[in-house]
Amino acid sequence: MKFFLRPLLFAAASLVAAATLRADYRTTERSVTQLAEGVHVIRHPDAPDGFPQGNTTVVIGNESVLVVDSCYLPSAAREDIAQIRQWTGKPVRYLVNTHWHYDHQLGNGAYADEFPGLAIIAHAETRDQIRGMNPGWFERYPETFARIQKTLDTGIRSNGQPLTAELRPRLEQALAGRKSVQEEFIARPGRVPNVTLDREMTIDLGGRIVRVLHLGRGNTAGDVVVHLPVEGIVAAGDLIDTPVPYIGSGYLRDQADTLQAMARLEPKWFVPGHGDVLSAEKGQAHVQLTRDYLLDVTAKMKAAVHKLGNNPADFEKVKAEVLKTVDFDAWRQKFVGDNKDDQAYFDGFPKEGALTVSFAETWPQ
Repeated sequence: MKFFLRPLLFAAASLVAAATLRADYRTTERSVTQLAEGVHVIRHPDAPDGFPQGNTTVVIGNESVLVVDSCYLPSAAREDIAQIRQWTGKPVRYLVNTHWHYDHQLGNGAYADEFPGLAIIAHAETRDQIRGMNPGWFERYPETFARIQKTLDTGIRSNGQPLTAELRPRLEQALAGRKSVQEEFIARPGRVPNVTLDREMTIDLGGRIVRVLHLGRGNTAGDVVVHLPVEGIVAAGDLIDTPVPYIGSGYLRDQADTLQAMARLEPKWFVPGHGDVLSAEKGQAHVQLTRDYLLDVTAKMKAAVHKLGNNPADFEKVKAEVLKTVDFDAWRQKFVGDNKDDQAYFDGFPKEGALTVSFAETWPQ
């Protein structure tokens, strides 16, 4: 990763953002959506520590089952496994990790324990990232909440801004929920993918074909999508999220191209990494909106870097220039409308993330 934009900073940032700013993103109940016969999407409630949990897609064939993303909590993954066994007696033989982020893969061990010989599939880069990132996450987990406790004690956030009365109870809730989550992590539940791909893999579940595709870099270096060509379904991971994109790491210009390649698959259903499933029309519109946002920010960032300098020390003045040239108020309105909580989330994560990520991409050039 370039400059100060390290994946672990994304994890810590998303934890605090989830604990403090989530509104429509915030999920309080488990829900299941059936997209076709034998194809189900599970949306998980946020973890007790406030961390969001990625969507899980279950694809049942005549001979075996494939699961897309194992979410964050092993206990939630075990609940999904119990649900799958109600749907079918066929074994889960394949588990795909769309990317390395913890909320999409820390449940891997629950599946591996229940289904011996399980193929955990990911892009080679994702395999390496999971192998390297997971141990540090478990080690740093207590430190994250020590920082939250310090924020509560001092009334000052890590960015130097005062802690508002609105944000305080959400941080307190996250802090209260950490104990049960930390107990789940004592056993180090993550499991590294054991099957990798570079560009494409085709899997026959028995009467049902599934394609795993790396269409390009995006939210991470190793994003893959899972495509059911007959049913017209794409599970996109965090390449798309609703109602606003998760932007805290990655490659924004590449992601715009990757989203365009995904849109060309013309699915009937888009399954985002977080949020509600989107029909074809809504999905294409959301993909285009996300692309337009990424392209606007990256173009204005490039111009600002050329004007003001490409030294990492120039970030603050470059950021100030981009804040003047990108109409973030208009983008916020397009993504979330007048929902005040969602507006705060947009400003706290996808807006700040886009500025940080696009500068990290641009300054070395």
